[in-house]
Amino acid sequence: MSAQSVPQRLQDTIDVMPPSSVAGAQPLGAEGTSLAFAGISDGTARGRVALVTGGNRGIGLEICRQLAEAGIQVLLSGRSAEATTEAARQLASEGLAVEAVVIDVTDPRSIQAAADGIEQRHGRLDILINNAAIRVEPYGRSPSQQPLSLWHQTFATNLFGVVAVTQAMLPLLRRAPAARIVNVSSLLASMGTHSDPASYAYSDMFKSLPAYSASKSALNAWTVHLAYELRETAIKVNAVHPGYTKTAMNDGAGELEPRQGAWTSVRMALLGEEGPTGQYVHMGRQIPW
Repeated sequence: MSAQSVPQRLQDTIDVMPPSSVAGAQPLGAEGTSLAFAGISDGTARGRVALVTGGNRGIGLEICRQLAEAGIQVLLSGRSAEATTEAARQLASEGLAVEAVVIDVTDPRSIQAAADGIEQRHGRLDILINNAAIRVEPYGRSPSQQPLSLWHQTFATNLFGVVAVTQAMLPLLRRAPAARIVNVSSLLASMGTHSDPASYAYSDMFKSLPAYSASKSALNAWTVHLAYELRETAIKVNAVHPGYTKTAMNDGAGELEPRQGAWTSVRMALLGEEGPTGQYVHMGRQIPW
């Protein structure tokens, strides 16, 4: 896909992204080149339907905005009906095709109701971005001091919720010509990063988040297993690290603005048929597992 065929507001975001700074990240694509929007154009994007969980704020809201700017019908989802509706209304006021869908990823009935509603209204799903996640562990504790209750709470959303949503939406994704599933992970999922003394994660601050880190490592494992299951189909499944982004989850700290943190997820959602599957990436480069 040429730069000219990317909607201008999305292209403006692409152009400002720096090269990946993740240690050990390797280029993806033919002969070591970075990923491209191969095969995706304004024309093919239009008419597609995307569901984004946790879409009412932060990175999720920006993912919704950028997908809609690419001409995709976006289903913005969140737990709170009020917050989800307001976020969708905000993007719709900008002239974007965005609908609100209430989903509590920890509630099977909520998930199934959403899947039934999407089937009735749209008949299929082209893109699923599992972005909803929580970080409930307080900083400042050693790993063994974080209570088991927080482990259960973290895994309920960050792993089990992703599996449940994906299982419910997979029949709709199979109806699309070439669906894409993007699981929003974290660099803290990387065992290589956590065990590297030179890494920022090799610190008291980030070692105080064992449940969050482990939930994202498990999410990566789910990504690999699902990609294997779907390897003979046109569906591609990938995990992404958005970058250290200024969001509420990070207490406002970070190096990237949400629009930049959304970039990798949007890029993987718009992969062409030659794009990878079963990978863990950040800004077009593969991250060590």
